[in-house]
Amino acid sequence: MLEFIIPRRPLSHQTRNRANLQAWKAYVEGIANFHWTDPLILDGTDLRLTLVYLCDDSPADIDNIIKPIQDAMVGVVYEDDIQISDVDSHRRYLTDTIVITGLPQILADAVAAGDEAVYVKVENADELGVYL
Repeated sequence: MLEFIIPRRPLSHQTRNRANLQAWKAYVEGIANFHWTDPLILDGTDLRLTLVYLCDDSPADIDNIIKPIQDAMVGVVYEDDIQISDVDSHRRYLTDTIVITGLPQILADAVAAGDEAVYVKVENADELGVYL
C-alpha cells in the first residue's frame, strides 16, 4: 500500500494551460517516487485509488483531479493506469468540521494543517462485493 499527501491545490485535467498540467504531474510524480520504494506494480494487478481533496470554498471538480494524479504515478507505482479498477474520491471543505478520529494519521495531520491538500492511497483492489 502507498499513501501520501500532495500539499497543495490540485490541478484539473481540463486546464487550458498544458504546461501547468505537466508541471503538476511532475510534482505529483516526485512525491509518489519519494514515498514508493517497492518495485513497480506490474500490469495484471487490479488497484484501488483513494483520494481525499481538502479544499477551500472554491474547489476544483473532484472528478477532474483524478486523472492527472493517476497519470503521474504511471511508471513510478504501477505499470499502466488501466490497472486502476476502483476509484474512491472525496471532497471535504476545510471550513467545515472534519472529524479526524479513525482517519489515517497523515490525513488527520493534513486536516489539522488547514491548507488545501490531497490525500492519496493506492492499494490492491478487493472483490466487488466488499464495496457493495
